[in-house]
Amino acid sequence: MKGILGRKIGMTQVFNQDGKLIPVTVVEVTPNVVTQIKTKENDGYEAIQLGFDTKREKLATKASAGITSKANTTPKRFFKEIRGVNVNDYTVGQEIKADIFEVGEVVDVTGTSKGKGFQGSIKKYGQQRGPMGHGSHYHRGPGSLGTMRPMRVFKGRGLPSHMGVLTVTIQNLEIVAVDVENNAILVKGNIPGPKKSLVIIKSAVKNPGKVNQRAELVKWNTEEVSESAEVVEDEKATEEVETPKVETTSTEETKDAEAQN
Repeated sequence: MKGILGRKIGMTQVFNQDGKLIPVTVVEVTPNVVTQIKTKENDGYEAIQLGFDTKREKLATKASAGITSKANTTPKRFFKEIRGVNVNDYTVGQEIKADIFEVGEVVDVTGTSKGKGFQGSIKKYGQQRGPMGHGSHYHRGPGSLGTMRPMRVFKGRGLPSHMGVLTVTIQNLEIVAVDVENNAILVKGNIPGPKKSLVIIKSAVKNPGKVNQRAELVKWNTEEVSESAEVVEDEKATEEVETPKVETTSTEETKDAEAQN
């Protein structure tokens, strides 16, 4: 098991060498820092704590500042624990970058879903509405709340309530590209949460260590594109033909010519 914290930037699309379009989600993964290591002797379980996204010292609490100072790093905004790892492979203060994953690796992505506010039972649970005309007094109500006996509402009944802002995990996603220079990971498909939200990328639980073979992506060279554009402009300039000039005569000259004729 391995993982890294990141921030969802948004969705885009890339092309591979076979000409296939792949929708991807861009995740910014600036280097994570191992701030703590949990062991069975001290904590009863094994895990590592990762710190992500630097913030000002003024905004850090004393507890978080003490953790980051022991790791010899700057204050962090987010802290998450990842269990199931081999703690012997990590040290306090170690940096984890995007290259912890490879292209084609299957992962699970966890995030917080978008908030929808207070919603009714039709939007939240997909219930049917009542007839909208012919004197019907029931349109988008919650419907029957249960049987006559016992006189109570059973547990699990879908009623209007707050929707969204839940921890959601999408399993068996695939890493399309890893950009260490720009601290970015491209994940195939969509991931939960709005833009700029915190996400966790971990090894797939159902397919640990699985790596799919994927064709290389098309890489665009901006210098070659600009040079080709300049060549096209030069060719257009050479092909341009000067338009012939049409001499115009005044109305008085045309009248005199007609009179002479």
